Amino acid sequence: MRLTPLRVAAIVMALSLPAGHLVAQEPAPAPVEEPAPPADDQAPPAEPAPSGEEPEPTAAENAAAPRDPLEIYADLNLFGEIFDRIRAEYVDPPDEQELIRAAIQGMLTSLDPHSGYLPPADYDDMREDTSGEFGGLGIEVTMEEGVIKVVSPIDDTPAAKAGIMANDFIIELDGMQVQGMTLDEAVAKMRGPIGTSIKVTVFREGVEKPLDFELTRAVIAMRAVRWTMEGGEAEGEGDVAVLRLSRFSEQAFVGIEKALQDIFAQRDGVAPKGIILDLRNNPGGLVDQSVYVADAFLKQGAVVLTRGRIPEESARYDAQPDALDAMIADVPLVVLINGGSASASEIVAGALQDHKRATVVGTRSFGKGSVQSIISLGPDGAMRLTTARYYTPNNRSIQALGISPDIEIKQVVPEEFQGRDEIIGEAGLAGHITIEGQEETSVGSSVYVPADKAEDTQLQYAIRLVDGKETNAAFPPKAE
Repeated sequence: MRLTPLRVAAIVMALSLPAGHLVAQEPAPAPVEEPAPPADDQAPPAEPAPSGEEPEPTAAENAAAPRDPLEIYADLNLFGEIFDRIRAEYVDPPDEQELIRAAIQGMLTSLDPHSGYLPPADYDDMREDTSGEFGGLGIEVTMEEGVIKVVSPIDDTPAAKAGIMANDFIIELDGMQVQGMTLDEAVAKMRGPIGTSIKVTVFREGVEKPLDFELTRAVIAMRAVRWTMEGGEAEGEGDVAVLRLSRFSEQAFVGIEKALQDIFAQRDGVAPKGIILDLRNNPGGLVDQSVYVADAFLKQGAVVLTRGRIPEESARYDAQPDALDAMIADVPLVVLINGGSASASEIVAGALQDHKRATVVGTRSFGKGSVQSIISLGPDGAMRLTTARYYTPNNRSIQALGISPDIEIKQVVPEEFQGRDEIIGEAGLAGHITIEGQEETSVGSSVYVPADKAEDTQLQYAIRLVDGKETNAAFPPKAE
């Protein structure tokens, strides 16, 4: 097979790029301080084949053996030949950049469901999502009868300072009618570069003419945590604190910390009767945030262990004593999970369960037990690459298995959703990472959560558990 000088040079450059040029999103973890597990008993040496020939190598041995570089060059040359034929002979002139990006995407997604290529625009969206910050106005909105309705302005944002109020209807953005836009299109138009301006026209009940607001976009932090007090006669009253964590963005720990401080301030320093941490349908996010959130409820011990192919990807993350966990040390804790609780949610639930700090209630979690590093490719976007597996403090892998609750409580699912509310989770994803000898789930777990708290069977059970109206041997958990 013929290699042109240009193609050989490109291949050599690609294969010789130093790993240090790849920048992961997460900080480099500390080295593992645990002793290495004992080696398995050695297998007896293989008997020689009767013919005297060497036995054929196994598939595992073939995969582990390094390939001859010339074989790799030949495969890359094949890719080049196919690329050239597409450029020269495809019925319509193709976009070469899109062809190459599609090939990169195919290469990464062939590894597992969570590795992939992020084009520049998608990389920007991902960074905004994980940071929990964006340039915007600070309005929580919903769609009502084709019009954008303000749910509430976020405190200390351009919208709140200008006087936009809950229940206002946004009818124009920069003179463009909102009627006919989707909610996502309207939100995208309100977001933009920090410091830029937009005119927002609203209709307010009781006011004859529409109101115009000239707003300058600023940094908006998305609220990751909401809290209420439950267990009383009226909604929002009682002695049980419910903290709903929607995603492990960079706002996760600060949201938990502020929520707990606000709860104590509202109660004049008196601790709540119990805390319910709601992680249902939380898809995960940043590993370091899961460590910080678990640390908020733990004073010591491992939170999560990660093990990768290279030593730099293996680490042990420990909780440290601080004022926050001291403040709530004697407050009983319940964690709610379901089939939509994944990744960082499972790290937190598993850590609190292993340390007997919390009772886990609900249904089995999703089962995503791998860690992805986001590696910047400069102006070409980034790649999301699975670099490690994670384990709970008791050395449990939840990959394709999930976290099982201490108390299984199922929702009462409306008839129209029955049969469509369950997902198998990670084990149901094609190409998911497997662990030899570990069982995998084969049944679904519900992701249904009623909008009405009164109909939320799992939440109401947890409240009664904390209040003492329900009893179970798993609550409160007892250290062994």
